[in-house]
Amino acid sequence: MIDVEDLIALIRNYNPRSNLGLIRDAYEYGMRMHEGQFRQSGEPYFTHPIAVAAILTEMRLDDATIATALLHDTVEDTRSTMPEVEAMFGHEIAELVDGVTKLTNLQLSSTQSKQAENFRKLFMAMSRDLRVILVKLADRLHNMRTIRSMKPEKQLQKARETMDIYAPLAGRMGMQWMREELEDLAFKVINPEARNSIIRRFVSLQRESGDVISQITADIRTELEREGLEADVFGRAKKPFSVWRKMQEKQLAFSRLSDIYGFRIITRNEGDCYRALGLIHHRWRAVPGRFKDYISQPKSNGYRSIHTTVSGRDGKRVEVQIRTRQMHEVAEAGVAAHWAYRDGVRAKNPFAADPAEWIETLTDHFQGEDHDDFLENVKLEMYQDQVFCFSPKGDVIQLPRGATPIDFAYAIHTRLGHSCVGAKVDGIRVPLWTRLKNGQSVEIIAASGQRPQATWLDVVVTGRAKAAIRRSLRQEDRDRFMRLGRELVRVSFEHVGRKPTDKALLIAAKQMGLDNAEELLARIGSAENSAKEVLEVLYPDLADTSDELDGRRPIAGLDADQNFTRAPCCSPLPGERIVGITYRGRGVVIHAIDCPVLAEFEDNLDRWVDLRWREGRHPPAYSTMLHLTIRHDAGILGRICTLIGQHGANISDLEFLDRKPDFYRIAIEVELRHYEHLHALLTALEAESDVAQVARIRDPALKP
Repeated sequence: MIDVEDLIALIRNYNPRSNLGLIRDAYEYGMRMHEGQFRQSGEPYFTHPIAVAAILTEMRLDDATIATALLHDTVEDTRSTMPEVEAMFGHEIAELVDGVTKLTNLQLSSTQSKQAENFRKLFMAMSRDLRVILVKLADRLHNMRTIRSMKPEKQLQKARETMDIYAPLAGRMGMQWMREELEDLAFKVINPEARNSIIRRFVSLQRESGDVISQITADIRTELEREGLEADVFGRAKKPFSVWRKMQEKQLAFSRLSDIYGFRIITRNEGDCYRALGLIHHRWRAVPGRFKDYISQPKSNGYRSIHTTVSGRDGKRVEVQIRTRQMHEVAEAGVAAHWAYRDGVRAKNPFAADPAEWIETLTDHFQGEDHDDFLENVKLEMYQDQVFCFSPKGDVIQLPRGATPIDFAYAIHTRLGHSCVGAKVDGIRVPLWTRLKNGQSVEIIAASGQRPQATWLDVVVTGRAKAAIRRSLRQEDRDRFMRLGRELVRVSFEHVGRKPTDKALLIAAKQMGLDNAEELLARIGSAENSAKEVLEVLYPDLADTSDELDGRRPIAGLDADQNFTRAPCCSPLPGERIVGITYRGRGVVIHAIDCPVLAEFEDNLDRWVDLRWREGRHPPAYSTMLHLTIRHDAGILGRICTLIGQHGANISDLEFLDRKPDFYRIAIEVELRHYEHLHALLTALEAESDVAQVARIRDPALKP
């Protein structure tokens, strides 16, 4: 176990002005709180917080973050309390400890809906202080390094959670070294056979070819020294998981993979980066399509570097990354560089991404999204590589790989995305589903009357575009439901001689616990509420139904304690001959006597019950499905709804089955009193010149 003086030495290597008293107090408090606790490996539990703190010293983080690492499990796993932590270590550290504690309780590998909700909570915690997730990532890294002490099923669950969430998150934050290590540690658990196979092939390759890394490193240094260019050169074999993923994506055997080695050239300044690039391309042949300049076009997380792939010694392809020392620090630390210290002073790296701006780019477009949409959108933003395209003005737009002109339009402005009707790529008109490539110039063709289409959701790949399209579609549905709801309310009010004024609707909305009249109308239009409920709230005397039969006992022949339901296959109405079929535990299901489903019970006559509808005035509460084909023209649907209301029927649901330029096919669920009521309504609808066809629908497939 690292003792406190060793930890302080690690901190003083980069921050000699560290508050050593704070570090010692946090160390001693954490050790005292965790005394007597042990990890599953048998080690004292406090070895874990110390190891997390040590990982954070590698990123040269501030004292508050190091202290948080030492304390991060005290409130969760010991008798320590948050007020005590705040009293001893101050508000800043207490807030960080509280944030990490809440993240520890999130089950990110739980069911889809719960995972989505918890993922939003994770990003909310990150938005308050990104150091919370830095501690959590270091915590996860140490747990993955020591995962072998866990039970096999727990290992697998943690490894998948790491691969799906924490590793991509570290990558999106620019901490590529942590992403690679987390992926490889998870890979070791999830697919150990594949990982061992790749390692064996690396060993075999080294036996056949010698130490390729040192050979190529020496070749690069020789070229740089010949031109008097000062730079550090490092080489390494790529991680087993990185190799395996490339094999899966390209469907290649290990022997056919080319760039399994990577090299970095760290220069003094930006000009030397391009000089080094020229020397590399002069000495070795560049591989077409494998050049990326992230210095002139940095990634959104602050990453800057030049990437190129060349055919090196013996024709082996190798990737070369060229960057300055400052760029390299950001490439290693990512957004953590914002809190990094050097020589006791907080580093002011000009290339480090501002954490507040960075987290805003991930979340600001997803306000109001439900949990599942938020999870999908943020994962889209986190997990995809980028391409760079140009607007007609020369502005550079960063998009994930696979993005379309629609994504491009929404990246510029939501209004442009909504009104997009076409696009030109490099001056040539292309379909909106075209996948954009690096360096292309994109011009969006817009029209003021255009609205987002539901099919766009299957085309776009950016979370921002998906969120904007969904919001627009929801608003469009809401507007449609409001129009239908207003018509249903108008008909119901006219039936009792009243007018649905804005004031009356607002009062009814408040009485029903809704925010405003628009919300009420939308709910009526979508059948979540009915116009009858509004009448009952405002005019209970006019809506009185005391002369009607009790809707709970409309059938004669049932025992007093027997429950009943109408069969969905035939939906019998009062006035039709009926029979009941008994079901164990479900009571009696009522069928019309001519229902085809009854043939299935011909050999079980003991389950048949002789029933009849009671005499009297039944309430309009018996739902029946009608299919109508109506002419597509302004105002016709409103007139149909008005006609139904005039005949004393309530519309409980309405669905468009098919939309053609000249006709609509719609399904309307109406609530009726009896069979004669249905017959009168069908006659009235058939007499309408705008109704081409109307029929009552009975579906034998809808068995009880």
